[in-house]
Amino acid sequence: MTYKEKLIDLIEPDFIFNKKPINRFQTNEKNLNNNNKNKNEKLIQLKNQINSIQNCNLKNNSKCVIIGDGNIQSPIMIVGEAPGLEEEKNGRTFQGEIGLLLDKMLLAIDIKIKNIYSTYAVNFRPPEDRKPTNQEIKRYSIFLKEHISIIDPKILILFGGTAMRSITESNSKISEERGNWKEIILKNKTYTFMATFSPSYILRFPENKKYSWEDLKKIRKKIQTLKLQI
Repeated sequence: MTYKEKLIDLIEPDFIFNKKPINRFQTNEKNLNNNNKNKNEKLIQLKNQINSIQNCNLKNNSKCVIIGDGNIQSPIMIVGEAPGLEEEKNGRTFQGEIGLLLDKMLLAIDIKIKNIYSTYAVNFRPPEDRKPTNQEIKRYSIFLKEHISIIDPKILILFGGTAMRSITESNSKISEERGNWKEIILKNKTYTFMATFSPSYILRFPENKKYSWEDLKKIRKKIQTLKLQI
């Protein structure tokens, strides 16, 4: 018995030495699996809450609820405005032409969409793809804020005015607010976010691509500054 072993034995006679190394990778993997399970359970509960909403024109005229897609452990969470026809058909976020453009936008700053988490400010497709009303935005913002707390990202990217108003409750135009880093406190935790033009807006007004590119570069810089792994 070594000197250190004798000393510990005097202090705590029942102390048992084990020369087998601790598998820290297995421990970390177990913690990650438990965290995933916990988040998935909370997301299921959130989906049930949204599905149980009453007297909602959005729900009554939509075929399905769309919660979110992607990596629930990602440090980046993106929030779009509302599902459209392609999203409703597929039951997933950011599909069709909008999804293809978003892929290109994110790849331009070395981000693959499968490595982040995406959702919407409103979880049902509005009739004829109209803009959600202020009342609808406010009603669903409760669910969105809970959604953010569950995913717990390091960075929030809000695509479009609806997503921005869901978080900030501001009536400012997206053109006035985009490109600026701001913070919001949810459940005593601070989240950093930026609002920018949505892919659907860029498709309609391609002349504004230059502003989106400016915002994307700022997002990339923030990722590098925070040393986030994506």
